[in-house]
Amino acid sequence: MTGRFARLLHLGGVVVDVVLDVPRIPARGDDMLASATEVTAGGGFNVMAAAVAQGLPVGYGGAYGSGPFAALALAALAGRGVEVLQRPKAGLDTGFVVTIVDAGGERTFLTSRGAESSLTAGDLREVRAGARDAVYLSGYGLLDRGSAAAIMDWLDRLDERNEVFLDPGPLVGDVPDEVLEPVLRRTDWLSCNAREAYRLTGERDPLAAAGALGRSFLGGSRPSVRQRGGILVRTGAAGCLLVAAGSGTGAAGAAPVHVPGFPVAAVDTTGAGDTHTGTFIAALARGADAVAAARTANGAAALSVTRHGPATAPTEAELTQWLSAPRRS
Repeated sequence: MTGRFARLLHLGGVVVDVVLDVPRIPARGDDMLASATEVTAGGGFNVMAAAVAQGLPVGYGGAYGSGPFAALALAALAGRGVEVLQRPKAGLDTGFVVTIVDAGGERTFLTSRGAESSLTAGDLREVRAGARDAVYLSGYGLLDRGSAAAIMDWLDRLDERNEVFLDPGPLVGDVPDEVLEPVLRRTDWLSCNAREAYRLTGERDPLAAAGALGRSFLGGSRPSVRQRGGILVRTGAAGCLLVAAGSGTGAAGAAPVHVPGFPVAAVDTTGAGDTHTGTFIAALARGADAVAAARTANGAAALSVTRHGPATAPTEAELTQWLSAPRRS
């Protein structure tokens, strides 16, 4: 790419998703037969797969193991053309997530952490951001104090020109303030869903939460964030709320802009947020403004939930054709 940046450097964790389709979430002590099962790479892989599908090269700088789950994850990364920048962790396997998808397409996660949560400062010494790299971080990587310290140390040495994207994740409430606050200070783009926005702000209404995040985030001390970064709050089928610097919406205290979603019949929402994030980053890399990038990401997420599986992001050609198709108002 010749636009805003040329590669995504991903420091999140790749795990293996064990996906079970069930009619409903089982009650405590219940037993239930799944109608379908899939074992596939997931976690940070979904963001990388979405970015690659949109034409953005990706380097994976996170940790991974040396067992059978790691082998599956590495094969998936190689299949998408993602460059792996670390050596495997001996004696550890990559973690896994049991993902339960009910008849309405909603997903519930049970996570078992593995090698991806054991990132050290020594691991990251060999991971160097190029001048035109963007950096992706996940809140999952901030849960372990050792990994969090390694990431914060690495961020301290990162050039100010490198844009940082943070997805805080559903467990953001478990990230200590002394970790989250300095990472947020170095973050340019914060992308979260409405539930995560509530956990960050205490505001249950997504619009109020997006406004609160915009005021605290864009009112911070880093001039570069006020010029190029912003807030995305994903609101499912409704689309997303955007407070973006440099687009007329980014002044501290400005009202969030609603970027509408696309109505579809969802069959599996697993990975939709990751698809949104990876596509948004790739659209910015091509030079799109924030509103256009958010609309493109909304389209990719909508198309992804019409397909079974966690890594179902459309290609650039598929998405362009789908977005250009006529729709009823």
